[in-house]
Amino acid sequence: MKKTGVTVGDVNAAYDGAIGQVWEILMGEFIHVGGVDESRVLAEKAGIRQDSHVLDICSALGGPARFLAKTYGCRVAGLDATLTMHLESKKRTEAAGLSDLVTYRLGNALDIPFADGTFDVVWGEDAWCYITDKDRLIAEAARVLKPGGTLAFTDWIQASKAPEEVVTRINTFMIFPDVQTLDGYAALCKKQGLKVTGTEDLTAQFARLCEGYIQQAGGPLKDQIVALVGPEVFGQLAGEMVFMWEAAKRGEFGRGRILAKK
Repeated sequence: MKKTGVTVGDVNAAYDGAIGQVWEILMGEFIHVGGVDESRVLAEKAGIRQDSHVLDICSALGGPARFLAKTYGCRVAGLDATLTMHLESKKRTEAAGLSDLVTYRLGNALDIPFADGTFDVVWGEDAWCYITDKDRLIAEAARVLKPGGTLAFTDWIQASKAPEEVVTRINTFMIFPDVQTLDGYAALCKKQGLKVTGTEDLTAQFARLCEGYIQQAGGPLKDQIVALVGPEVFGQLAGEMVFMWEAAKRGEFGRGRILAKK
């Protein structure tokens, strides 16, 4: 798959700036497609329980980590490479009174700062598309899983036959180094000795939700976003979101859910 040349520094710069704020305006503090409803589905499929120890890779503002701790009473460690997101997640978690269950580390998902076999569940939601080396990411995720542990994540994906120019344009706009296919992620899991227990193509749902975000961005949330980024950037943002929505409707670009066991 063609790389865009995006680095972790580019991603950090974007999320230290206005980009993270724009996505929070549109998606809420979960900053992933479908918000809390999708987190709940993934948690049930992953079998999260009170005694689960969960690693959330690319935990951003900590919305999913707090949801898991509050809903299931489990322990969660969040890992993110962006300082602004890291500091804000800690602040919000302290305010929610969940610091006894949820902790955060500033660090790189390609060199996870935890020992082998630490976690019952390694978790991610719509953020591993920002990681520059998916092969190494899955290897690190598998390393820190306990034997019998579960890898559970959703991510933005491309269709296997999607036109290269479409995928490159979306990746460039979204600041993705590249994206995987659903089959590609399954193959990376198997390479690390994980047993893939489920893959789901959520592209049709992704298209419907994108349409809703576009309507919100052009309607009740428009003034708030324009105040943040200015009218010119807003116009570019709106145009690229429509392009992505149209690609999703054609089934060329979307979202998938993957579960695997160690």
